Amino acid sequence: MMTLTGKNVVVIGASGGVGRAIVHRMAAEGARVLAVGRSRESLEQLAKEVSGTQTLTMDAAGDTASSRVFAALRPDVMILCGGARPPGRPIHELTWEEFAVNWDTDVRMSFSFCREALRAPLAPGSTVILISSAAALGGSPIAGGYAGAKRTQMFIANYAQKESDRLNLGVRFLALAPRIMPETEFGQFAVECYARYLGIPPADFIKGMSSRHTPPDVANAAADLASNGAAHRGSVFTISAEGIAAAS
Repeated sequence: MMTLTGKNVVVIGASGGVGRAIVHRMAAEGARVLAVGRSRESLEQLAKEVSGTQTLTMDAAGDTASSRVFAALRPDVMILCGGARPPGRPIHELTWEEFAVNWDTDVRMSFSFCREALRAPLAPGSTVILISSAAALGGSPIAGGYAGAKRTQMFIANYAQKESDRLNLGVRFLALAPRIMPETEFGQFAVECYARYLGIPPADFIKGMSSRHTPPDVANAAADLASNGAAHRGSVFTISAEGIAAAS
């Protein structure tokens, strides 16, 4: 089992609830953390909460994002959990631009950073974790192209792993697929959209949710995958209240 103490950890999407929880957990493990996000205010607050955390305000889906991040801190562990908010409406109410928003952000970001990890390349033993979504496995009828984009993140992790193996790079690529978490701003949005779509109160939708987990649970899973690779075989993992499990 690898210790994260002294390791360089980059968290993309650190402005949000899951990203913030991951930063807290990685710092608690003794890692040097670079928190990347679009909200300068949120990152500044995070840096106050977690002493020693470096921050970088930027759009991770930009053309030069991966090279800028690697120049700021070359990661031993990189976790990508940022992305766009899906439309929250059924397909016939969407424009193509709304339908495709997660392809232009979540997928583009994953592609760019995984490509950079292979091209650089990262050091043998490094780990890249893409935070996908359980929607990739079951679909999401009010999220436009979100579920497909999240599924493509899983494919990207798989493809990148095959290239790492073929080129003998020793870099691990994984995808972790959490469910809706009402504790987060994104989760609250999803709950409200689904409740409206189904014609039920948000509280009733939450009551019907199974296998509940929280952002700290996702952070714990990411830390486990990064530090205990020998115990986890596969490229895609789901998470529930009981822990993580291989989906492929």
